Amino acid sequence: MPDVPEPMVKLVRWSTEPAAVQILRSTAAAVISYAVALGLTPQPAPLTAPLTALLVVQVTLYSTLTTGIRRVNSVVSGVIIAIGFSALVGLTWWSLGLIIFTALLVGRVVYVGDFQVEVAISAMLVLGVTRVANTAWDRVLETLIGAAVGLLFNLLFAPPVWVQTAGSSIEALSRRMAALFRDMAGEVGGHLPVERAADRLHEARRVDHDIAEVDASLRQAEDSLRWNPRVREGLLSRIVLRTGLDTLEICAVVMRVLSRTLTDLAKHRTEEELFPAETARALEELLGHVANAIESFAVLITTQVAASADAAEERLTQALADSAVSRDRTADLLLHGVQQHPRQWQLHGALLAEVDRILDELAVEKRSERLVEELDRSSSGFGERHPRLQMIRRRLSGSTVVQRTAAPVRAAFRGLDDED
Repeated sequence: MPDVPEPMVKLVRWSTEPAAVQILRSTAAAVISYAVALGLTPQPAPLTAPLTALLVVQVTLYSTLTTGIRRVNSVVSGVIIAIGFSALVGLTWWSLGLIIFTALLVGRVVYVGDFQVEVAISAMLVLGVTRVANTAWDRVLETLIGAAVGLLFNLLFAPPVWVQTAGSSIEALSRRMAALFRDMAGEVGGHLPVERAADRLHEARRVDHDIAEVDASLRQAEDSLRWNPRVREGLLSRIVLRTGLDTLEICAVVMRVLSRTLTDLAKHRTEEELFPAETARALEELLGHVANAIESFAVLITTQVAASADAAEERLTQALADSAVSRDRTADLLLHGVQQHPRQWQLHGALLAEVDRILDELAVEKRSERLVEELDRSSSGFGERHPRLQMIRRRLSGSTVVQRTAAPVRAAFRGLDDED
């Protein structure tokens, strides 16, 4: 079998990415709306229709349905403003400024929400093509055609699911955090210059920026799961990813505090080793196990295949067990060292407290309890918003969906297929 050229392999991989799928969907919706507008309107170039379709066809079905009306309002308002100004004053530098001012002002009055700027954008774009329109109603009709095509396109052809992209972002975040833990582990032995410790603290603080980017990717994934007919367990997937990111965010905060503790120790021990040799080896081993646990945790929450998830859970359990053993040994060595030389004893205790907090957050049992709590909270919220639907759902189900047992999380939630 001949080898496939690398450019062809990259093209095939790119074509399966959600971003590539969305580009193709937006292009198809715009072209279809243009063709429909050509058949239903007398205009030779009904460009307002594809413009509206591009604005309405959002990345997710949820955002399309929840923002479609506001986007249509913004485009229609911009079209009407542009037609009015074109008929009265035409396009000049001062009329352009006036149309932008008017569009932004109207955007605050009509129901467009966050799409106020799109009123001005639509007005400016349409202003350049109003010469080919005979009446204002033609442009409004084109806008409605584009909006209808965009909405129907998303209903008939479900948008891509962005869970894999969000999962990749979460795994990349965990790898960076694990790398920082391993870097700290490699620096506890011997003398640690204050400058190097401060640099590591600065890197730990920059993780906040990575978390913000992952959070944006996760919000997009959550929207892609809502009301998507291609998704069977959207609620569970959203909760697993969201609670997982919350756990990693807590671990990142504790990691930053741990880096600060090591920096404070380095400031007090500028001419000597940070820890005795045996204590340093134990602490290095402990931080290495913590790094492994963080990576295994991220793989566990982002894995969709049951077999792979079981393997990830086993690795996480083993990493946590190794961490616990190493933690107890490190605690004994730190206590012995403090008894011999009680300088900065509180910083030694802080190191153990920070490691304990991370291990507690990553524990499988705590993870299971939190998932159950979040699922119960979501179910309660749905019942409060839609009491009749909740009553019908309970009658149809006949039993509680979530079983509060000590079994693994995936087994407990395997039967969950409701999407709120």
